[in-house]
Amino acid sequence: MNLRRLIPLFDNTVSSWALEARLLRWLTLVWLFFGLVILFSASYPVADARHDDGLYYFKRQLVWVLVALILFNITVNLPLRKLLGVSHWFVFLLLGFIFLTLVPGLGKKAFDASRWIALGPIPIQPSELIKPFLVLQSARLFGQWDRLSWHVRFTWLGIFCLVILGILAQPNLSTTALCGMTIWLIALAAGLPYKYLGGTAIGGVALAVLSISIKEYQRKRVMSFLNPWADATGDGYQLVQSLLAVASGGTWGAGFGLSQQKLFYLPIQDTDFIFAVFAEEFGFVGSMVLLFILAMFATLGLIVALKTTHPINRLVAIGVTILIVGQSLLHIGVATGALPTTGLPLPMFSYGGNSMMASLVAAGLLIRVARESSEAEVLPLRGLPKNRPEHRQYNKTKL
Repeated sequence: MNLRRLIPLFDNTVSSWALEARLLRWLTLVWLFFGLVILFSASYPVADARHDDGLYYFKRQLVWVLVALILFNITVNLPLRKLLGVSHWFVFLLLGFIFLTLVPGLGKKAFDASRWIALGPIPIQPSELIKPFLVLQSARLFGQWDRLSWHVRFTWLGIFCLVILGILAQPNLSTTALCGMTIWLIALAAGLPYKYLGGTAIGGVALAVLSISIKEYQRKRVMSFLNPWADATGDGYQLVQSLLAVASGGTWGAGFGLSQQKLFYLPIQDTDFIFAVFAEEFGFVGSMVLLFILAMFATLGLIVALKTTHPINRLVAIGVTILIVGQSLLHIGVATGALPTTGLPLPMFSYGGNSMMASLVAAGLLIRVARESSEAEVLPLRGLPKNRPEHRQYNKTKL
């Protein structure tokens, strides 16, 4: 592979890509640039207080961005069939890491949740890294559902359940819900019978209700979401401070770097509530620009899904769009009080290397689907001679 192709700005093959692929690439880079700008502002006070270096988190994020961009370009330039062919190994590996986080002494705790393991100085959050591979494996499973035996179907459905239960046990209800909804919506897009989908949806809701009933802090979050002002200095504190930040932004915002809530009023302002800082500094207009970026990403994702003729590729495009746009909307919903307080990062905005790598790899998958849907017409599997390269390429997705 040409090393220049690992660096997005020096990839000279971009001019030959399909229009949707080029637009998605630039949209991703613009989104990433805005994310770094707001992270610089949101993280400066807390980094200065904790590490005597206001740029501490920003510099570390730049390192993660460089690593993530290399993974992004590798994903963009690899044939999708190769990525699909190895996705199950990453699911197995990261599933093992998820359960290792539950082992006392191995899992790294923060806010009463054990979601990380340390590989030397590098913290690994497997529940974040597994997201793009869940999309790939779900697309493989549901894209050829009718051609698979029930043994294979139940095996992979069981593995997906283990992933969801492992993340829930950390506990991480928000990521559990996001992964579960992404898998379910991919299955819906694949056309699975409603009786299977309905039963799964009922089971998922029951599991969420059970978790909220057992975990007192989750129950308090739901109650405080309904009326955060009833306990503005206790369980409702995070949401109240976030609402104050969003409201303080007004129409045009307080100005870059001039957020008051980030000065130790708003907790976790560089990750779970970074949108509140963004809304305070850039106001309603800036928030609408971000929502426009999300709308453009969703529209292009839908166009890519409609243009591709291969069912697995289509499901990958749909899954990535749901994952990135859905997670963004959930984060914004939490910051604005439309949803209960959860711990979901805003893709390409929030501090964290694992989230950054997962987001850029997922965006790379969508761009790869856009490239393949326009570079060559994919013929249907039925009726293809066995010696045709198209037949060999897309039949190598055995589970």
